[in-house]
Amino acid sequence: MTSTTKPYKTYLALVGVNIVYACTGIFTKMASRQEMLSWPYLLWMTGAVGVMGVYAILWQQVLKRVELSTAYMFKGTGMIFGLLIAWLILGEQITINNMIGAAIIIAGIALFAKS
Repeated sequence: MTSTTKPYKTYLALVGVNIVYACTGIFTKMASRQEMLSWPYLLWMTGAVGVMGVYAILWQQVLKRVELSTAYMFKGTGMIFGLLIAWLILGEQITINNMIGAAIIIAGIALFAKS
């Protein structure tokens, strides 16, 4: 099924869904810093499962409105947002290889969007 909305709205929806998906990394990283099966660990993991549940519902809604090839092409943005979230919130380093990989993903999406 093709989208009847404007293309930029479709792309924004796809990016938004992948931002939600990337947020699970925060919860799982914080859980990994806790003692296994402690209350803080279980709370962080519950948060991760909750975010994944929201993502699953949003993803299904996007798939109703977007061609499958378009939706999966945007899955790469989740990696970019995961990288940015790790840098902004968790203080992790971004390497040159990370930047090259992100540039390749963005170039691929841009080429797809022009066609």
